[in-house]
Amino acid sequence: MFCDACGTQLQTNQQYCSGCGKAISGTIIGYPRRSRIQEHVRLLAILWFAFSAFEVVGGLVLIILSNTLFAHIAQRAAAEAGADGSPLGFLRPLMTVVSLFVLAKAAAGFLAGWGLLNREPWGRVLALVLGFIALIHVPIGTALGVYTLWVLLPANSEAEYDHYRAANAA
Repeated sequence: MFCDACGTQLQTNQQYCSGCGKAISGTIIGYPRRSRIQEHVRLLAILWFAFSAFEVVGGLVLIILSNTLFAHIAQRAAAEAGADGSPLGFLRPLMTVVSLFVLAKAAAGFLAGWGLLNREPWGRVLALVLGFIALIHVPIGTALGVYTLWVLLPANSEAEYDHYRAANAA
């Protein structure tokens, strides 16, 4: 048996809810009401893990390409250009920086997913920041960013997330 206001589990002879303090009337609801946050935060965390795994693969491919293919192209172009230098010499450092950025974004995505699963207070904030950044990663990142913002951004989401976190900590 659960409280119809907050969803806290009740004993059969209990007169007041230990979670919210509401007086228990004759009717006790058999199932707790789940908030929007409770329904979506676990799925959101799993999606951040999956998206970050794809980003790790992309980052590793970029690192391999920058250290093999672009290094070879830059060496060949430098040999042909002589002592003046190659116009393609910027590709290797550029691709290395881009790959490091992608890998850092993937690490932050794994951290956000872990924070959401463990209901950490910073997990919501990190997921929101990454959701805004993911909007430019068409099409999958955009979908994940919109879903993240839809779940975590509304005005009452912070209070629901804190209540959900406190209920699971107890």
